[in-house]
Amino acid sequence: MDPPRYQIPRRTGAGAGSGSSSPAPGASSRRRKVPPRPADFKLQIIIIGSRGVGKTSLMERFTDDTFCEACKSTVGVDFKIKTVELRGKKIRLQIWDTAGQERFNSITSAYYRGAKGIVLVYDITKQETFEDLPKWMKMIDKYASEEAELLLVGNKLDCETDRIVTKQQAERFASRISGMRFCESSAKDNFNVEEIFLKLVDDILSKMPLEIPNKDLSNSILSLQPDLDVPPELPPPRMRCC
Repeated sequence: MDPPRYQIPRRTGAGAGSGSSSPAPGASSRRRKVPPRPADFKLQIIIIGSRGVGKTSLMERFTDDTFCEACKSTVGVDFKIKTVELRGKKIRLQIWDTAGQERFNSITSAYYRGAKGIVLVYDITKQETFEDLPKWMKMIDKYASEEAELLLVGNKLDCETDRIVTKQQAERFASRISGMRFCESSAKDNFNVEEIFLKLVDDILSKMPLEIPNKDLSNSILSLQPDLDVPPELPPPRMRCC
């Protein structure tokens, strides 16, 4: 009689065999995972400016590395989270994108108070967005902390051929605001986007007590508009709005 075509091996008992047993399947996957290191600092950054200047595009380019050609206007506020490492510290950033329309001012004003950094954005191709900057500075003076770091950003550098606001105009405006830096960027071309946020965070950290201060990072991230001396005829440094 022919032997059976298929033979199923019998299951042996626990004591049978050579005495050695292999680990159960999936045992290694059940090993405890090392939790991620918690953030050393949690910072809130707010992006403000007139409607259509590219606030949402800057935020999404920095946090998600994405760009939307037909971005809808923000209604009220929106936010995203991004974790970065600077000066040997892990920093969790909460970035708030605010609506540029005046009817939302009563909502967005509440988000100024806890902001450690403020990014004020205008469109280099639209003069009216630059002329609105004093209005936004009044909002900053009214609601934000005097310790908040300020960064003026001329966005849409990819539209250089349509430029209306010159770089020199923006530099003069920034020089009249105590502690304000200035830079131009393009969310579409991803130019200077990460750099401006990292420099802002670095400026914030420079005012906070760190265990191991790293002076090498103070000016190595991006050559932004340096802090300029306030001319004598301007208000004292603590007065921000021109």
